[in-house]
Amino acid sequence: MLVQFMLKNVLSFKEETVIDMTAVHAYKEHPSNLIDLGTEERFLKVSSIYGANASGKSNLMKAMLFFQEILKKSLNNVDDHSVPAIQKYFVPFQFEEHQENSEFEMIQILDGCEYRYGFEYNAERIEMEWLYQKDLQTNRTRTIFERAADDISFGASVRKECDRYKAQIPSETLVLSVFNRFRMKTDLFRMVYAGITRSLISFSSFKDKELINRFLPLFLDNKKDKFMNFLHAIDAGIDDLFYEQREKEIQFITVHKSSSGKAYYLDLFDESEGTRKSMILFIVVQTTILNQGLLLVDELNTKLHPLLLKFIIDLFYDDKTTAQLIYTTHDTTLMDKRYFRKDQIWFVQKDAFGYSRLYALSDFKIRSDASFEEDYLSGVYGGIPLLQEMDTKEDE
Repeated sequence: MLVQFMLKNVLSFKEETVIDMTAVHAYKEHPSNLIDLGTEERFLKVSSIYGANASGKSNLMKAMLFFQEILKKSLNNVDDHSVPAIQKYFVPFQFEEHQENSEFEMIQILDGCEYRYGFEYNAERIEMEWLYQKDLQTNRTRTIFERAADDISFGASVRKECDRYKAQIPSETLVLSVFNRFRMKTDLFRMVYAGITRSLISFSSFKDKELINRFLPLFLDNKKDKFMNFLHAIDAGIDDLFYEQREKEIQFITVHKSSSGKAYYLDLFDESEGTRKSMILFIVVQTTILNQGLLLVDELNTKLHPLLLKFIIDLFYDDKTTAQLIYTTHDTTLMDKRYFRKDQIWFVQKDAFGYSRLYALSDFKIRSDASFEEDYLSGVYGGIPLLQEMDTKEDE
């Protein structure tokens, strides 16, 4: 479960930027929007990010995936001639004469402990890397390892087992990537690695046909009632859905009924793009909830009716898992105190020099009778396009 994600000098985010899923204590509304682990802190299930086009919303999502990809691939290209992961995903703020290092850090809760893992890097090497563990019952923190260039030191709990390998870790490879591969007495490294690489799911990484072919048969075989209830809830006009295995491919067939009750059959891929996207999103959401993961969706509102958008968000609120959703959107329909707490709404704004800045609605002093949507559209919170008049008349 995500607590915080920090990035620095990545894409348009030059300064240290943090998205924090820790709930603000002072807000008492919408308890169902929160994850309660029985600790002092509670955590947000859903965060929505608003901003003008080209403000940097998508860059925030990309940065989280860069962090994940570096961890997954930093060991893969050792001793071959492919581009190192740190070089491929080193994309610092460009409008500077001197390029500084980039930095990532993620705080997550796994199996009753809080883990703070991060690294600083450039295109040539890992400059710093660290992993700390905090017991949520005792609040005691211990160091798992710290790295400064080629100097790696391990905490007492893993030192004996890990010290023998530290001289073998290349400068462009993450310590966590290496020790995830080793068979060890402790499963700590594998757990933290999996928490980042498996539970962080990007909706944009799925190709429609590939995902449908892979996952839809499982839903139709095991959870067809739930899936059909979803299709009926969004009024897709589909009365039934089944599939047939035909030689090397699967054909999915939707059933529509006319006013006379006659059944008509249609290939699923002849359905509207909006219907297919809704199906895919439902599958990804249910998979995320089942795995208690974090789902990232850029432009969640695209091709989705606002009521369907709310339906998808409510799936996270209704389910008693620690699954989370972070999404960007232009749709202000749900920017309403009836649905969201102030700490769930975020804005990205880019200044005249190309710097993106992330901030929360909870940073503002807001009247109890204020309309989030109206104030946002009137520019009170920023994060909207600054439109200037443009002469569109042709020269006479």
